[in-house]
Amino acid sequence: MGTHNPSQKQAIAHREGPMLALAGPGSGKTTVIVERIRHLIDVCQVPPVAILVVTFSKEAAREMRERFLKATKRSSTLVTFGTFHSVFYGILRQAYGLTAANILGEEKKRQILRGLAEQAAPRLLEEREYLEEFSREIAQVKGMRLAIDHYYATSCPDEIFRRLYREYIQLCRARRLVDFEDMLVMCWELLTKREDILAAWQNRFQYLLIDEFQDINQLQYDIVKLLAFPKKNLFVVGDDDQSIYYFRGARPEIMLRFGKEFPQAKQVLLDVNYRCTQEILDGALRLIAHNKRRYKKKLRTPGVHGEEICVRRFLDPREEYKSFVQELLKKKEDGSDLSQTAALFRTHVEAEGLIRLLMEYNLPFTMKDRLPNMYEHWLARDLRTYLKIAHGSRDRKDFLAIMNRPNRYISREAVYEKQVSFEALRIFYEEKDWMCDRIDALEHHLKVLASLPPFAAVVFLRKTMGYDDYVRDYALCRRLKPEELLELLDRLQESAKEAASYQEWEEQIARYTEELQKQQSQNRQRGGGVVLATLHSVKGLEYEDVFIFNVNEGTIPYKKAVLEEQIEEERRLLYVGMTRAKRRLSLYYTASQHEKQREESRFLKEIEEHRTGILACKAKIRLSQKGEADESGR
Repeated sequence: MGTHNPSQKQAIAHREGPMLALAGPGSGKTTVIVERIRHLIDVCQVPPVAILVVTFSKEAAREMRERFLKATKRSSTLVTFGTFHSVFYGILRQAYGLTAANILGEEKKRQILRGLAEQAAPRLLEEREYLEEFSREIAQVKGMRLAIDHYYATSCPDEIFRRLYREYIQLCRARRLVDFEDMLVMCWELLTKREDILAAWQNRFQYLLIDEFQDINQLQYDIVKLLAFPKKNLFVVGDDDQSIYYFRGARPEIMLRFGKEFPQAKQVLLDVNYRCTQEILDGALRLIAHNKRRYKKKLRTPGVHGEEICVRRFLDPREEYKSFVQELLKKKEDGSDLSQTAALFRTHVEAEGLIRLLMEYNLPFTMKDRLPNMYEHWLARDLRTYLKIAHGSRDRKDFLAIMNRPNRYISREAVYEKQVSFEALRIFYEEKDWMCDRIDALEHHLKVLASLPPFAAVVFLRKTMGYDDYVRDYALCRRLKPEELLELLDRLQESAKEAASYQEWEEQIARYTEELQKQQSQNRQRGGGVVLATLHSVKGLEYEDVFIFNVNEGTIPYKKAVLEEQIEEERRLLYVGMTRAKRRLSLYYTASQHEKQREESRFLKEIEEHRTGILACKAKIRLSQKGEADESGR
C-alpha cells in the first residue's frame, strides 16, 4: 500500500465492524474500494463469496468489477458486484421464484401508465414530462412507504393520482409484475418476516461495501442494515456534500446519522483531491461551507496550482453562448481535444440556445442527457397550431386542440365536420348571441395573427388573445409553477424573432429538429465533441475545462428551491459541478434574459468570500448596443 496516502491506507486496512469513509471529490474512492476488497481476500483471508459490493448503476458495478479483476490479475471472481436492484432481485428470485418475465421494465411501465392515464386523465398526456413525473411519484410513495390516502400529489390533482396509483397497483398484481420499487418493498418485507431467510443471507454476505452512500434512500438503507447484522461489517463510502438526488429519495441525513446508528463505527476522511487544482478546490469549499447540515471537512490537493476561477457576466444568454463558442473555435484551431471541455446547465432545456449556436458553427458536441427539442412541447404545438389555422388550415383535429385554450366554451358537438367552418359554428350557436360573439372574436383574432410575423404573432396570441392567462390557470390546476411554462413560452417567442414569416419559422423548426435527430444518432455512434450535460448527470465525471452557465438566481439555485434544505441541495449541486473541473473552471451569469432583468446567484458571492488574490477573469463583460465588449472590474 506504499502508493496510497495515509487516509486511504486506513480505509483499505480496516478489518472488522462498521466504517464510514467520507470521500471528497477526486479522492480515489474507487481505488480504495478495490484495494479494500483485495486486502480482505489476500490479507484477512475472507472468502470472496462472502463479500458484497453495491453501487447505484450497472455501469458503475461493471467498472468496479473490471478494475478489481485488472488489479488482481484475475479473469473471474466470486465477489458479488451489483446494484441494489440486482442484489434484491437475486434474493426475491430464490424466495419466490421470480423470473425476468416478472420484472416490469421502464418502457413497459410507461406503456401501462399511459394506458391508465388515457382513461382517467387524457389531457395530462399532452405533456411529454407527465408520465415521467407520475412514475417518479409512484416510486416516492412506495419507497417512503407512504399511505396513499394521505399523500398529496404534485404531478396532478390528488384524486386523479390516487385513482391511477391504485389502478396501477391492481394491474401489476393481476399480471404478477414487479417494478423496481416493489423489489425494495418486497425484499424488506421478506427479510423482516422470515428470520431463516434473513439469517441465510447474513451468513452469505459477511462483508458489505456500499459505494456512493450519499445516494441511498431510507428503504435501501433499512435492507442494508438487516443484511449487515449481527456482525456489522458494513463499509460505506460517500460524500454528503454530493447528495443531489432528493427527488429519488436520497437524504444526506442518512449519512449524517450513521455514527449515531453505529456508535462503534470508525470514520476516515479521504482528504486528498487528485483531480482539481487548489484554486478550484478552495472555491468549491468556500461555497459548500455555507451548508449547515454536513460533515465539516478540510480537503487538500497534492499541491497542484492553476488559474483562478473565472467568473463572467454577460448581457444575455446569447452573448454568453457566443463567448463560449469563440473559446471552442480557439481550442479547435489549437488542436485541443474538445471532449475534455464540458458545458454544464441546471436543466437540460437551457442547452437549447447553445445547441443552436453549435450547429450554426458546425462544432461537434455530445449530450449526456436526452437532446432537448422545445418544439415538441405541448405549448409549442399550441402556438404552431394557432398559426397553422390562422394561415388557412381548417382541419378538425387542429381546431379541437386549441379552440378552448383559453376556454371559449365551444363544444366538440359543434365541430362535427372534418373541415371546420366558422359559418357552421355560428349556425350551431345561432340562438346564443354571446357564443356567436366569441366565435366572431376568434375569427378576427386569427386574421390578425395571419397578418403578423411569427414573433409579433406569438406576442399577440399570448397577451391579446389570453393564452398566458390560460397557461396560468392550467398551472394552478396542475400544481405547477406558472413561471416555468411562461419561461418556455418566452424561449419559443425568442426563437420566432429570427423568422420573417410563418413559413420561414416552420422551416427553421424542421431544420432544427432534423439536425437534432442527426446529432443524436451521431452521438450514439461516435461520441466526441464538447460535452453538454446537466449538473445532475455529470456526477462522477471529470473534464480539463468546465463551464457552468446561467449561475443566476432562479436557475442556480433553482426557482423551485424555497426551503433552506432545498437551497442546501442546490448548493451541493453547484459544488458537484465545480469539482468536475481538473484545470480550469468558468462560471457564467447574465444580466437579462427574455428582456427581463436577472440577478447573479447568491452562490457566486459565497464562492468569492475570504478568497486570496483576484479572480483572473473577474472582469464583467458588458455589451454596448452595437455588441462590442467593454470589460471592467466590479
